[in-house]
Amino acid sequence: MAVTPSKDYKRREREQRKLEKRMAREAAKEEKWLAKEAEDKAAAEAAAKAAADAGKTQEELDFEAELAAEEKAKAEKEAAAAK
Repeated sequence: MAVTPSKDYKRREREQRKLEKRMAREAAKEEKWLAKEAEDKAAAEAAAKAAADAGKTQEELDFEAELAAEEKAKAEKEAAAAK
């Protein structure tokens, strides 16, 4: 007589396949979440860097305006002294 797998064995195999599928789905979901998290972090860093560059540019513009105002005042002072 041929030996056939028992129903219990088949049930365990089926449950094992289901478990493996679920584990694969969860791993894919976690990987997707980590990728999104890394993407968000990179975007935030890029935005912070852009903001810092913009702030730096604004500081430079303010400094140049101050410098120009000081040079103008100095030139007027020298012009007044020369009269």
